[in-house]
Amino acid sequence: MIWYILYPFRGTTEAPVLAETHPIRVAFARYGRYAASHVVTTLLVSVAVAAILIYPFPFLYTTDFVSGASILPEYAWTDTLPLHDRNRVEPDVIMRSIWVHGNYFQALNRNVLLSALELQDELLGPTVNFNPKRHIADEVDVTNSTSTDLTPVQRDAYHVANGLTNESWFFQSPLQYWSCSADHIERDNDIIATANERKSQPTSVNVTLRHSTVFSGKRFQDRYLIAADALVITLVHLRDSPVGHQWQDRVRGLKNSMADKWDIFDYSPSGKTSELYEFQFRPMSSQDVLLLGIAYSLLLVYFLITLSKLRAVKSKVGLMVTVIAQIVLAILSSFTICAILKIDLSRIPRLGYPVVIFCMSLENIFRLINAVIITPSADSTSSRIGQAFGETGYVALLSVAQNLVLLGILSRIVSPGVSAFCTFAAIALIFDYFYLSTFFLSVLSVDVRRTELSDALAKASIRSQRSASDIQPRQTWMDALLQGRIAMSTRIAGTIIMLGFVLIAQWHFFENESVVRAMSRLVHISPKYKDVSLSSPLTEVHQGRSPASWLGLQDHETARELIHVVKPDAHSYIARVFHPTIFVLKGSDRKLSVSEPWFSPAVYDFVRHQSASFMVTVLVITAAVRLLMNYLLWDELADSGGAGGTEAESLLSVRTLNRGHALDVALLSACSDGHLVSIGLDRVIRIWDIKADGSNYVLGENEHVSIIPFPILAVCIDEESHWLALLTSDRVLLWNLLELRWGPIIRAEPDRHKPEAFFFVPDDSVRIPPLVLIRRDGAIIELKAEQETPNSYMLTAESSIVSVSALAEKGFPAQVMASTREGEVRLATQEGSSWTSIAVDVGNLKDREFVSIQALPELGFFLIIRSHTVDLVDSQTLRAIYTFKVDPIQPKSMKCFHSRPRKMRCGSVALWSFTLAYLNTYTRDLVVQTYSPQQEGESLCFCDPDSPTRKTCCPWQRARESRRVIKNPGLWDALPSGIMVGIRRKPMAKSQTESYHNHQAHPQLNGLRRRHHATPPTNGHVPQDNWEVWMFSHFGKQETWETLPLCSKTEDDGHLFVTNLGPMVRIGRASLAVGLSNVIKVIMVGNERFETGDDSQPGDGMPALGSRRRKGPSTLRGKPTAHCSHC
Repeated sequence: MIWYILYPFRGTTEAPVLAETHPIRVAFARYGRYAASHVVTTLLVSVAVAAILIYPFPFLYTTDFVSGASILPEYAWTDTLPLHDRNRVEPDVIMRSIWVHGNYFQALNRNVLLSALELQDELLGPTVNFNPKRHIADEVDVTNSTSTDLTPVQRDAYHVANGLTNESWFFQSPLQYWSCSADHIERDNDIIATANERKSQPTSVNVTLRHSTVFSGKRFQDRYLIAADALVITLVHLRDSPVGHQWQDRVRGLKNSMADKWDIFDYSPSGKTSELYEFQFRPMSSQDVLLLGIAYSLLLVYFLITLSKLRAVKSKVGLMVTVIAQIVLAILSSFTICAILKIDLSRIPRLGYPVVIFCMSLENIFRLINAVIITPSADSTSSRIGQAFGETGYVALLSVAQNLVLLGILSRIVSPGVSAFCTFAAIALIFDYFYLSTFFLSVLSVDVRRTELSDALAKASIRSQRSASDIQPRQTWMDALLQGRIAMSTRIAGTIIMLGFVLIAQWHFFENESVVRAMSRLVHISPKYKDVSLSSPLTEVHQGRSPASWLGLQDHETARELIHVVKPDAHSYIARVFHPTIFVLKGSDRKLSVSEPWFSPAVYDFVRHQSASFMVTVLVITAAVRLLMNYLLWDELADSGGAGGTEAESLLSVRTLNRGHALDVALLSACSDGHLVSIGLDRVIRIWDIKADGSNYVLGENEHVSIIPFPILAVCIDEESHWLALLTSDRVLLWNLLELRWGPIIRAEPDRHKPEAFFFVPDDSVRIPPLVLIRRDGAIIELKAEQETPNSYMLTAESSIVSVSALAEKGFPAQVMASTREGEVRLATQEGSSWTSIAVDVGNLKDREFVSIQALPELGFFLIIRSHTVDLVDSQTLRAIYTFKVDPIQPKSMKCFHSRPRKMRCGSVALWSFTLAYLNTYTRDLVVQTYSPQQEGESLCFCDPDSPTRKTCCPWQRARESRRVIKNPGLWDALPSGIMVGIRRKPMAKSQTESYHNHQAHPQLNGLRRRHHATPPTNGHVPQDNWEVWMFSHFGKQETWETLPLCSKTEDDGHLFVTNLGPMVRIGRASLAVGLSNVIKVIMVGNERFETGDDSQPGDGMPALGSRRRKGPSTLRGKPTAHCSHC
C-alpha cells in the first residue's frame, strides 16, 4: 500500500526494484542461497522455534475464567470501557463497592473475613444464609420504610430476584462462599481451599461468584488461588433503589463509627466520585457469520485459483499444506507471545484472527513463488532461491514494516479490544515473515530441486519481454480487466482486508450510532471512550491492583450474566460505577512484600511443572524432523552437498569420461535417465551411467567370441530406457539395460543405402517395442523381435531421401515425414502392419531447393524447413498454420524448442513461447528467433488460422518476435529448458600462436601416428585444447551468458590430438555429451536429475555426416537482428 501512497512522488505503484549489486539485495540473496544450500539446518531452526512457541500454548490458555491463565477468544465481541461524561447517557445500573484489606495479600485471613462480614452486615443488614425469594409470598409493607432503615424483609422485597423494577438491587461478596455466616468462617479449617472449590457458585440471581469479581490482587499457582489482596463487596442497584440510598448513607456513617478499627480511604482519582462504564457481550450475529463466511470463501477461492495457475510445483497439495502450516505456526506462536505479555485477546471473536493473517501472508508467499518461477531453470537451486529472495525479501520486509506502522497507529485510536487485536496482528506478521524466510523457503527449495520449471519460465518470459520497438498503444487498467487480460492486483489486498477488519471490529463497539458520529469518534473528534489511569493514587495502601485496573479485568462471562439480569434483551449495559471506599484493618502491614509478577501465573506454572517435558519434546521433535528429512531427501541432500552457494556460482560444469576408448568416439546415443552409449573406432561399445557418477561397462566384454559385427550403423534406446538397439549391416542386436543381458537378434536385409532414421515405436502390447528403420532410398522397414521377416514399404522409389523425421508416441500411429532430393515432401502413416503415404503440398519451390524436416512430438506438428521460410504443418490436416520468415538457413542446422504445451478450451494446443535456432548459411552465425504473445494472459494457439479465436488465443500473425545472434557458435545444441549450449575455439593472441608453432615445427612430430600431446607450454595448455563451452539463455529481462574451458587446466584427461569435435548428443533436459577424440565430455547446465521419460528428445544415435563449409563470410546480409552483447 505504501507504493500507492507514494505514487504522486514516484509515478508508479510498483515496488522498487533494486539493482543486483545493491547491498540490501545482495544480503537477502546471500541468505536465500544459504537457506537453499542448507535446507535441513534452516528447516530445523524454524521447527525448533515453532515447537518452543507452540508447545506452551495449551498450558497458557484456558476457557476457565478463574484459573490465572489467559482466556481464549470466544464467538462474541466483549469489552469493558470507560465512557466520557459528555455522552450524556442514562446509566442502566449503579455499582457501589467497598474494598477490605488486611496485611499485604492476606485478605483471605480469617480475621479479615470476619471483619469484612461485620462491615457487610452494617451496610446491608443481616445477610447470613441470604435468600431473598423466601419473602415473595409475604405481604410486605414498604410504605413506611426509609432509605436508611430498611428491615430485612423490606430490603429483600426490592431484590431483583423478586422482579426487575427501578428499585431492584443485588450484591456480590466473597463472604457468600461461607453463606455470610461467621460460624462457617470460624469452623473452616482451609479457607483458601473453600474459595477454590466454590469459585463457580452462583448467587440468587444466577451470577457466578468468580474470583475476578469478588477479589482484587489475586495470586495463582497451579491454576488455584493462593492469595488475594482485597475482598470486594459490590452492590448493584437501579436508579430508585432504597437499598442503594441506604448503602450510601451507611458508608458515610461507618467512617465515624468504625474509625477506631479501620483506616478508611475514599478512592477518588481526579476528584470524581464515579465513572461511566459500558459492559459489552455481543454474540456473533448472523450478519457477522455471513461476512466471515464470505471472507473465508473468497480467500479459499483466491488461494485455489492462484495455486492452480502455478504449473511449476512438484506437489500442489504439498504446497497447500506448507502454506497453511506456515500461517498456522505464525498464529499459534503469536498467541503464545500474547499470553506471555498478558495481552487480552478474548474481546474479538476467534474466527476473526486467522482471516486477516492469511490475507497478508499469502501476498508475500505468492510473490516469492512467482519470483522463483521466473528464474532460469538451469540455475542451481541455491542460485534460484537466492535470486528470488533477493528480489522479493526486502519488498516483503517493507510490506511487513508498513503494516506494523499502520497497526501501531490504529492501536492508539481504537478501543482496547481492537487495540489488542492490532498488537496480535503485528506479532503474527513478524512471525509470518520469520517462517516465510525459514520454513517456507526451505520447503520451496526442496520443491524446486525436485521439479522442472520450464513451462512457467516460458510464461514469465512472455510477460516480461517488452522491447522498445514493440511498444503498443497504451491500454487502461479497467479495459484490460474487463477484457479478462489481467486480474485485480493482490499487492494491497492484505493491507485493505486488515484495515477493513479493524474498522468493522471497531464498529461493533459503537453499537448503532450514525456513520458521521462513529467516524468522528474514530478520529477522536468526539470520542466515546476515555482513558483512565490504571495506577492507584493511594500510595500508603499499596494496593495490589487499582479499582480501574480491576474493572478492566472483569471477565466477559460475568458481563453476560449481569446483562441478562439488568437488561435481559440487550447485549450491553452502562453502569455508573462509584469509586470504592477502602477499608484497611488497623495494624495491617501494607508494605510491599511481593512485587507484581512480570508474566501471568500460567507462565510460572508452566516453567515449574513442564520444563523437563518441554525440553525433551523440543529435542525429540527436532531430532524426528532431522531423521525424516534425511530419509525423504537423501538424494537431494547428496546432490546439493557440493553446492557451496558462493557468490559467483557457475551454472556450467564439465565432467570427463576418459579411459573408455583407445581411439576416437564415432557414435553417441543417450536416454533421459542418464544412460550414454559410446562407440569408438577401437570397436568398443561402452555404456555409461552418468547418474551413477560415470560408472560404465563394455558391451560383450565377458563373452569369449564377440557377437557384435562392426561397423555399427545406428543406435537407439526406447523411451522407457529398457532396450538398446544396435544396427549393423545385416542384423539388429538388442541389449537389456536393466537386466544386463542380450535380447533376441532381429535379421535385416543387407543394403548399400545408409540409414536416415532408426527408432523404437512405443507399444505396450509387446515386451520389446518394434523398431523402424528408414534408409536413404526411401525404404521404411519395420523390425519386430517376434517376427522373422521384416515389413517393408517404399516411401519414394524415384529419388533418395535427404531429410526425415518421425512422430512416434504411445497410443498413436507412427508418422514419418521425409523430403527428397527434388524437394518433394511425403508423409507416411502406420496402419497396422502396413504403411500409407501421401504427398504434402509445400507450395512453389526453387529449382532443387533443399527441404529438411523436423518433428515436434509434443505438439503433433512438423516443421518443413526451406532456405528462407519454415512452415508449421499440422500432422493431421497437413495444413501449414503459419510460415516463419527466417534468414538463409544452413541445411540441417535448425533446432526448435518451446514451452510445455497446454490444452485450450477450443481444443487446440497452446504455448507461451516458441523458439527457432539455426545457422545463417553465409555468416555461420547462430540466429535465435523467439515468438511470444502480444498481451499478458494470451497464448500462442495452434488452431486453424481461418477459424475464430478466443480472447486468450494469440494468432501467429500477431506473435511478437525477438531475435538474438551469437557469433562463432561452434558445435551447439538447444536444450529443452530453453538454453543454448555450444563448444567453440577460443581466439588466441597472435604472439602466442606464432611462438607455439615455431616451437612445434618439427616434421618428425607430424602425422596421425603421433597424436599424443607434446610437452605443454608453461600455462599447461596447447592451442588444440583451447576449447570453451558457452551457454546463453534469455528469460524476460534477464540474459545469462557464461563460458567455461572444456578442458580443465589442472586435469590431464588423456585425450588424443584433435582438430574437430566428435558427435554431440543430449542426455537429459540440461545435459550434453560430446566426443573429444577418445574421451567424452559431459556438459551440465545447473542441476540435472536424469528422470526417466523426460521429454529431452535425446540424440537418435545416427552417425554424423560431414559437411562442406564455405570459407569466409558473405556480403549477403539478412534482416537486422539484435546481436548478443556477450558474443
